[in-house]
Formats: sequence, structure tokens, C-alpha cells
Amino acid sequence: MRLRTDPLAVRWVLWGTLGVVFLLVNIYRLSTAVLAADLMAAFRTTGAQLGTLHAVFFWVYAIMQIPTGVLADRIGPRRTAAVGAVVMNAGAIWFALATTYPSALVARGLVGLGGSVVFVCILRFCANWYRADEFATMSGLTFAVSGIGGILATTPLAVAVDVGGWRTTTAALGVFGLAFAAVAFAVVHDTPEDAGFEPLEDVPEQPTLTLGELRGHTATVLRDPWTWVVSVLLFCTSGLNLTLFGLWGVPYVVQTYGVSVTYASTFTLLGSVGLVVGPPAIGWLSDRLERRTDLMVVGGVCYVLALGTVAVLGAPPLAVVAVVYFAAGVLLGAFVLSYAVVKERHPSEASGVSTGTINGAAFFGAAVFPTLMGWALDAYWTGEVVAGARVYTPAGYRVAFAIATAATLVALVCAVWLWVHSRREGW
Repeated sequence: MRLRTDPLAVRWVLWGTLGVVFLLVNIYRLSTAVLAADLMAAFRTTGAQLGTLHAVFFWVYAIMQIPTGVLADRIGPRRTAAVGAVVMNAGAIWFALATTYPSALVARGLVGLGGSVVFVCILRFCANWYRADEFATMSGLTFAVSGIGGILATTPLAVAVDVGGWRTTTAALGVFGLAFAAVAFAVVHDTPEDAGFEPLEDVPEQPTLTLGELRGHTATVLRDPWTWVVSVLLFCTSGLNLTLFGLWGVPYVVQTYGVSVTYASTFTLLGSVGLVVGPPAIGWLSDRLERRTDLMVVGGVCYVLALGTVAVLGAPPLAVVAVVYFAAGVLLGAFVLSYAVVKERHPSEASGVSTGTINGAAFFGAAVFPTLMGWALDAYWTGEVVAGARVYTPAGYRVAFAIATAATLVALVCAVWLWVHSRREGW
């Protein structure tokens, strides 16, 4: 009964409902790592083409982030997320049925279009239902949901594909997702008032904005240098994590160490476990300590050391690879704090626009790095093909990880900039 009468309990049910939709987003966007060999064979792709097929999801996703923030602020997270879920899962079914590379590109783009609205809608929902001092924790928990989706997109997906094939598995996910889109539309409420409750204590009011107000807030967000520094940081870190766990992380282990896809997927599974653990823990710690940028700098240093280990050694012991993947997932939690940093610099009613803007940068990174690393790998291709998929050399993967390490150094510089300026401004 408490679940119906207590808004503090109801909000968790509603957040969890949106969380299931976001879970599917993350299965789709990270599934390419497990499906890489199957997709290369099905559509006869090069490494760069496979990177583009993976990345088109993120190109569309990134472009949609500012419009998504406007939609979430203007018409509310419930309707925006439900419509997005329908489009995303219809795209997944199309992808499962595609027989040509261009058709698969369009279908994958449609999945990205629908999925692009969900994360910002959840953050907007949290701004409506949770206190400001709970926001970093909720951002971390939402990223933990993405980690669970990432776990399902590794070994469990590999096992499902072994049993039923990649097309049947993808189509089944799409059918389930269409059904759950209807559930989300029926169950979720944008605000406590919409659910029949009084406004929650200490939760800032989130009025529906006029188009003029939205334009004003958007201009303010885009003029803020912090927005651009955070955007570069997320471009590098989130972009790399999504590329590592969503595409090249599994082929690297398979081809460097000569193991099966299912076995290699356990390493990206560890990364997703890190994503479940790290962001909520670091977000909670940040809320308790009331410190943001300090933790971001420490996380940046550790992140550089982790990816740099693979770049320097090329083929370290598999135990080291496991630690690096797990650490990459955990340490992303330090950079998730940037969502709270940007949100706190702007009015609460502009939370959709501010978080959508920087989230777009994260997914531009996820769109650029797969193809960039694919080009590097193609440059070291020996001409060998196994079961329709290209085989790359350890030197090629070493160069790919060197690109990743260089990007993490850029992210660390951004974190230091934020730390210095936060001290100057008394944050």
C-alpha cells in the first residue's frame, strides 16, 4: 500500500520503470562488441565500416541531445521517453531483418534516434522528484542501470546469440521493448503533482517553460565555458568507454589472446560491473563530501594509468586486462559528476537543456572513436579473414589503445581546469 500512497516510495517505482527502458538502450548500444564477427560476416564490412555501423547510433544520439533537453523540459519526460522507446525498438526489429549494409545503417540509426531521448528524460524526471543534494547519487544510479545493460550485452547476449542467432535475439529484444514502452507511458508521471501528490519538500519547482525561456536557457548554457570543458571531458571518457565496451574490447581479447567470443565477453562484463559499482558509489561520496572536481581529477589520473598500461604493454597478462576493463567502468563514475557540476551552474528549470548539451558531447565521442580506432586497425590488417571477419595484429590494437590513452590525457587536463576554476569561484 505504501507504494501507492507514499511519494518517496512511488518515485522509485517510476524511476525503475524508466530504468528498464534505459537498460534496453544500453544493450543495443553495446551489443556490437559481441556481434562484431557476425555483423562483419553478414554485411561484409571492413573494420572502419563496422566502426561506422556501430557509431551511427551515436551520431544520431549525439545530434539529438539538445533537442531532447528541449523536449524533456517542454513536454515532459514521460511522453518523450515512451515515444523514443517505440522508435528505438522498431529500429531494433528492422536491424534484425536487414540484409544489406545500407539497410542496417538506417536501422541502427533509428535505434539511436529512439534511444537518444531516454537518459536525459530520466535526469529530468530525477530533477522533478528528487532533492538537489540527491541528484549526483541518482545520476550515478542511472549510470549503474547502463552498467547492468552492459552486463546483459556481454556474456548473456553471447550465450543467447549462440543459442538463437543474432537476428532472432535482436528481434526478441525489440518486441519486448515495444511492449514495455506502453508500460512506461501508462505508469510514469512527470511530477509528484501529476501523480496526485503534494510537491515534495526541498525539491525545486520545475515549471513548464515557454519557447522563449527555452531559447534563453539554451543560449546561457552554450555561452558558459564550463559547458564546453565538460563536453570535451565527456567526449573523451564516455566516448572511449562506449567504444571499448561496445565494440573493440571483445575483438581485442579474442584476436590478441586466441580465446572465444563468449570468454572474451566476460572481460567487458567486468567493465560493466565496474559501471554498476563506480558511478553510484562515487556519486554518493560526492554528495556526502560536497566535492565534485577533486574526485574528477583523481579519477582522471587513474583512468590514464589504466588505459596506458594496455597501450604500453600491448598484450599484458589477461588478469591485467581484466583489471583495466573493470577500472575503466568504475572510474567513469568520477566523470559522471560533471552532470551535477553543470546542472548546479544553471537554473533548475533548465536541467534538461544543460544535461542534454553535455550528454550530446559524450555521444559524439562514442560516434568518432569507433571509426577512428577502426581505421587504425585496418592500417595493420594483414589480409587474413576468419569466418568472414578481419583479423588484426597486436600492433594495430596497441595503436588503438594509444589513441585511447591520448584522449584520456585530454580528459585529465579538462578535469584539472575544472578543479582550478572551481577553487577560484569558491565551489
